[in-house]
Amino acid sequence: MPLLAKTTIGVIGSGTEEHDDLAGEVGSLLAELGVNLLTGGGGGVMTSVSRAFTGARRTTGICIGVIPCRSEDDRATPKPGYPNRFVELPLFTHLPHSGLLGKHDLSRNHINVLTCAALVALPGGAGTVSEVELALEYAKPVAVYAREEAMVEHFPSAAPRLSRIADLRAFLQAYLR
Repeated sequence: MPLLAKTTIGVIGSGTEEHDDLAGEVGSLLAELGVNLLTGGGGGVMTSVSRAFTGARRTTGICIGVIPCRSEDDRATPKPGYPNRFVELPLFTHLPHSGLLGKHDLSRNHINVLTCAALVALPGGAGTVSEVELALEYAKPVAVYAREEAMVEHFPSAAPRLSRIADLRAFLQAYLR
């Protein structure tokens, strides 16, 4: 396994749809930049970006997953389907909420956002929107990456939109240590 890098970049997006064209590009870019990748550790974009990242040639950077628990009543058991098989370092939490409850105090989204030097938001639903909102509230750098505005038009407008991988690279390079 590669060594832990100094910089961690978070990738957020759909927990059900992989958006493999976008997530694959982002995962490969992050591996090339030699950073750690942090996701919520589940399916969809989280799996796709993790698969691309861990499948790329890298000497530094590991794939970290912040794992939710099953429920408020069962905080010792990970949520079913977590972590995905590409997570190299799962961080198990007692935090069950996501989706519409993504900004709740019992949501791992706070950890996802606060742990990263910067975040990349790929297309997703209410949970992704809540993470973008948290990034903006916590003054964390966040960029929305999609080729079609319609895929992310429901995201907060204060987050910059990027549609080219070169622009995303430039955005991220500003936050590398």
